[in-house]
Amino acid sequence: MSTLPKFDVLAVGSHPDDVELGCGGTIASLVATGCHVGILDLTRGELGSRGTPDFREQEASEAANILGVDRRVNLGIADGNIKNSRKNRLKVIAELRATRPDILLIPAPDCRHPDHPDGARLVADAAFQSGLSMIETITPTGTAQEPWRPAHILHYMQSIAFEPTLVVDVSAFWEKRNEAVRAFRSQFHSGSSEGSSADEPETFISNPAFMEWYDARARTYGYRIGATFGEPFLYRHGPIGTDNLVGMLKKEKPFR
Repeated sequence: MSTLPKFDVLAVGSHPDDVELGCGGTIASLVATGCHVGILDLTRGELGSRGTPDFREQEASEAANILGVDRRVNLGIADGNIKNSRKNRLKVIAELRATRPDILLIPAPDCRHPDHPDGARLVADAAFQSGLSMIETITPTGTAQEPWRPAHILHYMQSIAFEPTLVVDVSAFWEKRNEAVRAFRSQFHSGSSEGSSADEPETFISNPAFMEWYDARARTYGYRIGATFGEPFLYRHGPIGTDNLVGMLKKEKPFR
């Protein structure tokens, strides 16, 4: 039996800051409605060209506080080597059984950074195995955990676009999302900043144009659903079923 409250959503990133970038607005919107939301970071991002693992840990804690999530855990899996191994799956399974989320938000199925799809595959496989009673895990205090399998898994978008299954209107929470992203000062600010030095290289995400591109993409997907900003998701193993079509589509889509 878990000693934690049951979580509605668990968002998973291969590195600290992945979740904030990919679905930070969605997380902020869920927290605002009273949902229990957690963040799971698979690695400490120790291979990153900027900052240090310790400073990124501080940044991750600050970002979690900004978003208002109930829990943030880092599994300490090797950065750049996210193996879909039994050992790593058991680490993920233990967190899934501890938090018991109904919805799992995971990295993109395809991305320029191989850790992202590798992390997605690891978590998706662990989510299935988490529901198998013959796979045993225990809490840090030695208590056996009950099986648990999330009901829904969605990929958030990263560097490679996909045609989304759904887009979440995050217009009211975009600035909070940006505030959480900016908490990772070592990663997203070029030049000298706390946690980094002026001689550190510019990276794909520290280039100022990166944030402009992310903002523009959120506006693009927001426009498609009649919103200012939108975060796109791909439903894993769709289609999405419903027995209440009117209730599911009750919110009218504004005409463009």
